[in-house]
Amino acid sequence: MIAIWSLLYISDHTLTIWCARLRRRAASEKIVHEGSYELNPVFQREVDALQWISFRFLLAFVLTNLLLTCIWLLDVQSSGDLRSFALGALVSVQLAIHVRHLRNLFLYRAMIGTDSVRGRIEYSRPIILRLSAVEFLAFSGLYAILFLFTRSWFVMGGAFACLLLAGKHWWLARKHVASRATPG
Repeated sequence: MIAIWSLLYISDHTLTIWCARLRRRAASEKIVHEGSYELNPVFQREVDALQWISFRFLLAFVLTNLLLTCIWLLDVQSSGDLRSFALGALVSVQLAIHVRHLRNLFLYRAMIGTDSVRGRIEYSRPIILRLSAVEFLAFSGLYAILFLFTRSWFVMGGAFACLLLAGKHWWLARKHVASRATPG
């Protein structure tokens, strides 16, 4: 359980750095993003510096593994629903993020030395965050529908976590727009 989470967490970070490098190399003139490639403000500085390992990454890795261990120990005497929900929340969000990484990896690699993508597109920070929110909302809906059929608390954890992340990205977009409107 913790091993699967750990592998997903490490591969997420690895794919983030790899895709950020590829975007800089192959796509930065054609696909322009306002702000950092990384959407999570906690990790933006490290991703912008293309750091493979950082203190924040290691701290978050250790803390989430400790959290999962505590939940497992607390829930060992019961039905395991809390453990399934928590693991589903973490793993399902990672699966959604990995889908995005794989799409970006394919796109950026296709752009190296070819004219696969022509023209130039610029995304403002709010639209990047809103697009992310819509994607996570879609994953939340998908997991919620799967829950109706499976009654799995693991799947419900994924629906809940994706819904929270969608809300966070929508809130960050609104915050960004408000910060532009406020003088100073």
